[in-house]
Amino acid sequence: MLRIGGVKIESPVALAPMAGVTDSVFRAIARKMGVGLVFTEMVSSRGLLYNNERTRELVTFAEEERPLAMQLFGSEPKLMGKAAKFLADLQPDFIDINMGCPTPKIVKNGDGAALMLDPDRAAQVVESVARSSTCPVTVKMRRGWDETSPSAVELAPLLVRAGAQGLAIHGRYREQFYRGKANWECIAAVKARVSVPVWGNGDVKSADTALELLQRTGCDGVMIGRGALGNPWLLREIDHYLRHGEYLPRPSLGERADLALLHLNQLAALRGEYMAVRTMRPQLAWYTKGFPQAAVLRQQLNRAESIAEVEDLLQNSIQLVQS
Repeated sequence: MLRIGGVKIESPVALAPMAGVTDSVFRAIARKMGVGLVFTEMVSSRGLLYNNERTRELVTFAEEERPLAMQLFGSEPKLMGKAAKFLADLQPDFIDINMGCPTPKIVKNGDGAALMLDPDRAAQVVESVARSSTCPVTVKMRRGWDETSPSAVELAPLLVRAGAQGLAIHGRYREQFYRGKANWECIAAVKARVSVPVWGNGDVKSADTALELLQRTGCDGVMIGRGALGNPWLLREIDHYLRHGEYLPRPSLGERADLALLHLNQLAALRGEYMAVRTMRPQLAWYTKGFPQAAVLRQQLNRAESIAEVEDLLQNSIQLVQS
C-alpha cells in the first residue's frame, strides 16, 4: 500500500492518463479491475479558467473512481495556480501536472513534455500548483525531451523540493513519442534521488513485465497506459499477480464483448447513444483485437450507428468461433 499525503493507495497499479480514453466510464471500469489510482484525461489550465464546457466535462467524476488524480497541463505558473485552486475545490485526491505529453499541439505552447526543457519554470509551476492546492500534487513526465536536454533524473529533485509528493516517469524521450523501447534505468535513477513515491511507466504489457519493472527499478508502482486499451483485464491480472504470485486466466471473447457493450451502454447513459457509438469506435477496435476476421469486424463497427448494431456485430463474430 502506498500513501501520498493522507491518501491511501491500496494497489501499486495505476491507470495512466490518456486523452480520449480515460473518461469517467473507463476509470470506473479500471477501479473495478483493482487498479489503485486513476487519472482524468489531461485538462487545460486555460480551458478551466475560460470556462470551456468540454474542459469542465473532463473533470466530472464519481465517488467510485477514488482515489483519483486530475491531470492539469499548462506552463504559466500563475495560471496553473489559479486552475489548481479551481480543481482543488472539486475535491480530487490529487492534482497531477502533465510534463509528458509529446503531441505537437501541446508542446508548441511550451506545455506537456516541453516544460521539461525549462527546469526553473517547471519548478515554478509545481510550486504554484502546490501552494494553491489543498490536495497533494504529483507530476508525470518523460525521460526528457531528447538526449541533450535536461533529464527526469536532473529535474525530479527540483520538482520534489518545489512541492511534488509523487512522480511518474515514462522511460522514453519526447522525440521518441511511443517508438522504440522504454528505458527503465532512468526510472531507477529517479527513484534513487527522491524520497517520494515513484511510478514506472512504459512497456508494461503483462504481469511478468510489471514485476520486472518493479524489481529492476525499485519504484513503488507501475503505471499502465496503452497496454490497457481494450484490455482493462491487464490491470486486474497485474494487481492479482503482484499480490498473490498467481496468473489469472485470460478473458474469453464473450467476456470481452460483454465488457465492451457495458462500456458502450454506460457511455450512452452519460452522453447519449449517438455520441457514445461514435466515441467508442476506437475503443471497440481495441476490445475486438484478435476476434475472428477482426479487420472486417473493425470496418463494420466503424460504420455502426446504434448500440443494437454493435451488439449484433459482436455476437455474430463470436458465433464464428462457436460454429
